Amino acid sequence: MKQLILLRGLPGSGKSTLAEILGLPVFEADDWFRLFNGGKFDGASLGKAHGWCQSEARSALEAGHSVVVSNTSTTEEEVEVYSRMAAECDARFVSLIVENRHEGESVHNVPAATIDRMRERFSTKL
Repeated sequence: MKQLILLRGLPGSGKSTLAEILGLPVFEADDWFRLFNGGKFDGASLGKAHGWCQSEARSALEAGHSVVVSNTSTTEEEVEVYSRMAAECDARFVSLIVENRHEGESVHNVPAATIDRMRERFSTKL
């Protein structure tokens, strides 16, 4: 059965590194900035980046592939988008939270205050 594996976590937690290890097609909103915005983050384009990521993941699932989506996904609403997508594409949904227990630093130059705000809204459904 194909799978949609959602890797969630704060910047610097190791999501991208783990995604590579899994050996499946990987989709990240950050890819949009690298491919279409000269590698520069622009908060005003974040919706476009996530829309592109969702579209690419759905296309791969519809083609019969398992996929990994690696985004911060700090809220239940953000997780639910991919949970619904998996159900609609007849794929198993797995959500994994990646923690920064290795003292890794974000390679995306995310300000500490932004990471703190993300940490405060990070939702887990236990």
